[in-house]
Formats: sequence, structure tokens, C-alpha cells
Amino acid sequence: MVRRQLERTASCTVTTFGRGDEFLAACEVATPDLVVLDLNLPDTDGLVLCRELRNWEATQTVPILMLTARASEGDRVAGLDLGADDYLTKPFSLRELSARVAALLRRVEWERGTPGGVYRDTRLVVDPARFQVTRGGANVHLTRREFAVLWHLISLAGRVASREQILDAVWGLASSVDSRTVDAHIRTLRKKLGDDVIETLIGSGYRFRGQP
Repeated sequence: MVRRQLERTASCTVTTFGRGDEFLAACEVATPDLVVLDLNLPDTDGLVLCRELRNWEATQTVPILMLTARASEGDRVAGLDLGADDYLTKPFSLRELSARVAALLRRVEWERGTPGGVYRDTRLVVDPARFQVTRGGANVHLTRREFAVLWHLISLAGRVASREQILDAVWGLASSVDSRTVDAHIRTLRKKLGDDVIETLIGSGYRFRGQP
């Protein structure tokens, strides 16, 4: 039923797998555009599989939508911190699932065709087509979500973004995501890129600090 609904409403081809090992084997043959991951798998925990996908180069940037009956804030944060792009708790409607899948696929298409090319300043080079960041000539590994937050701030050209604006731009359907998740991603970006890259404006939000 889920497969038919997604193929009809999200205009995509869906392949289903009952086990994590079968899915990983399929990914070695062809990289998916999107993963809808149920955490309750017979052979592994979905969180473990999510971590494997994010650690594997071919699937590091593939969006992941988690499906689970684990509804606590701690579970949601754990899934998002491991690299999930969205988190849907059971029971859910097929209509909502289709909407979230469509939103993630739209973001994939947008990122593939992001206008503006490569961002460069005296510190950073950020290439959205390759999801690649360098600082001082050294590669810096960012998760897909971290990259999306950084690129959103860069695209604002010095304007301030509130937590809510970042959630809407990066997470899309953000009702299940706590705004503190944005703060956590900003902290991680500062650790990886330096404290001088993103500025906090108390009571307003965050701003990317470009250098000449």
C-alpha cells in the first residue's frame, strides 16, 4: 500500500527491502535518491543502518526519512543527530508520508541544480554540487544536514536567519524537530569550520560571516 501510494503521489519508483543487509547490497549496485527507513528491522537496528549510510561515501548525502513508533524527543534527536533528514512517528497517514517524501525529493532536485556555483572567500571554498567544503586548503567533512545549514546561511548574503527560518529551509516539515536542533548544528559547524564563520545575533538568529 505504501509503495503504491508513493509511486502514485510522489511520482517516483520505489524498491522495498525487508532486511538491512539486502538494502545495503542493493546500494552497492545503485545509489538511491531517497531512503525511507523503518527503524524496526529484523536483522539490525535502523539507527545503526542510518549511521552506516552516513559513513559510506556513496550514500553520505542521500536524504533519509525515518519511520518509527519511538516518539520521544530523545529518540527524534538521536535519529536526526545520526543523519536522518526527517522523522515520522507511527501511526501516520499515507498522505503525510507522501508529502514528506515529495518535499525531500524537491530538495534533492534543488540542491543538484543550485544556482550560484561555488562560494569562495579567503577562508572557505564551498561547492554545493559536490557537497565539498575546504578551509585553508584542507577538506572539512560535513554531514548533509550541516552542509545544508551552512549553504542556507551563505545564500542569504549576510542577512540574519532565525531558528525557525533555518528549520523551514533545511528540515522542511519541521513540526517534529525542536529548534534546539539548529543550535546543535551551528555548534558543530563552528567546531569544524571555526568560531568566526557563523555569528550569533541574540534574539534574532544566525548570520554567515563572509571574508573578502
